[in-house]
Amino acid sequence: MTPQIETAGLGFVYPDGTRALEGVDLRIGSGELVAIIGQNGSGKSTLVRHFNGLLRATEGTVSVGGMPVARRHVAELARTVGVVFQNPDRQIFAGSVRREVEFGAGNLGYRGADLARRVTDALALVGLGDAVRHNPYDLGFSRRKLLAMASVLAMGTSAVVLDEPTTGQDARGVDRVRAIVRSLVD
Repeated sequence: MTPQIETAGLGFVYPDGTRALEGVDLRIGSGELVAIIGQNGSGKSTLVRHFNGLLRATEGTVSVGGMPVARRHVAELARTVGVVFQNPDRQIFAGSVRREVEFGAGNLGYRGADLARRVTDALALVGLGDAVRHNPYDLGFSRRKLLAMASVLAMGTSAVVLDEPTTGQDARGVDRVRAIVRSLVD
């Protein structure tokens, strides 16, 4: 079986010369649940940003769905790999919760009733179904994190990457994130 995400000898050096990754070999199959654990600054976020083309390898290769990432556009990769950033404020920009969740799925071509269903389902899953008219920046940090998650979930990508998904969540929020992850694996 072709891995959903694969890296071989992946290395990455930031323009200032900081080496963030060296020799990373990784294979993630469809349906697998993988946790990448490490200290702050160890390269976890840098690694996952290679999966959707936000960063490009300076050494080695990255493949998604059996195809190299190197020459693929971020917009094409967004159809396959959805990434929820560690800081939701780097991801959120729309004037309402509904428009925020509609954006990515709409860019992937979902329209009408299908788009509305995706938005409603994603917001219900993260517990924000009652906040559709709110401005995202009127939500607290933990709810903005869940909003960013809903935006990616509505896209229906085959791979979902959650970067530090429980940051800022209370016990109920952590339980909700666990339930979301379980539903994705199922």
